[in-house]
Amino acid sequence: MDLIQSYAEELKLIRKPFTKVWVWGLVLAVFLLPLYTDQSLVYIATLVFMFTIGTMGQNLLIGFTGQISFGQAGFLAIGAFTFGHLVRMGVPWPLALVCAGLVAGVFGLLVGFPSLRLKGPYLAIATLGFGVAVYQIFANSPLLSGGRMGLTIEKLEPFWILSAEQTYFYLYFLIAGLFTLLAYNIVSSYMGRAFIAVRDNDIAAEVLGVSLTRYKLLSFAISSFYVGVQGGLLALVLGYLEPNMFTFLVTIDFLVAVIVGGLALVEGSILGAAFVVLAPQVLAEYRALVPMIYGLAIILVLIFEPLGLAGRWLKMRLYFRNWPFR
Repeated sequence: MDLIQSYAEELKLIRKPFTKVWVWGLVLAVFLLPLYTDQSLVYIATLVFMFTIGTMGQNLLIGFTGQISFGQAGFLAIGAFTFGHLVRMGVPWPLALVCAGLVAGVFGLLVGFPSLRLKGPYLAIATLGFGVAVYQIFANSPLLSGGRMGLTIEKLEPFWILSAEQTYFYLYFLIAGLFTLLAYNIVSSYMGRAFIAVRDNDIAAEVLGVSLTRYKLLSFAISSFYVGVQGGLLALVLGYLEPNMFTFLVTIDFLVAVIVGGLALVEGSILGAAFVVLAPQVLAEYRALVPMIYGLAIILVLIFEPLGLAGRWLKMRLYFRNWPFR
């Protein structure tokens, strides 16, 4: 009985009363943000919510399962254009969003098969080839990408008394919150423990009964589903798609977000997404410096804080929890 209770306690998202207070306070502050800030800041926050979803998917794959993928731009493009075509055909956008994630997930499942034989840089090169191939297919197929004019998608109408920016903010905030809860449940479940076992030592995991085939493919499928949903949300908020939005630089953004935010930490995905979205905004007048900032951030994180921004946040919490005794 004690074992069952302790396991139930371990699965709780928020365990301490004080933690509940500041978490709900933070949620309330974010919820009220659009009512007291400039609309441009509301739009940037919306982009952070959107990018958080795809970063979580990438983190489930790289951080928790240890499978390196450089093909996220391809999954993002598949999700975005699937969503765009379905909406233009008259499919309701919530259903089109789910379908965008599912189609990207199916392609992720197929791309995951090389992970059964390849590891490390070889797997990275194989997934990179997929991302480049997807870009070339969309760039050279006007039927899929809309040609030179691109693909236009009807944007959402403002809800009730909210402005268009506030409508997108609250919608994306809700969706990001749901996917965050889903990610926490995945990593706390048997599936998440199997992912970690595969990452740490796949041979030992297989000896203990963990199916490498099942969980490697599952991690690719779930990661691609997350990224595909982000692609659909990207199409919805921009109202326009064209192939040059899905180059290899998008994959770099995902990798930077995961590494700087914190590998194998769900909250790291949120912080990493915020970093990748905010850095170009802060350096708007010096766009050429953004790649240098990304590279410098990765070097500093790998040397001084391997767990990223989320790791530093956890250490700060631990320090103040034990203060002044340690």
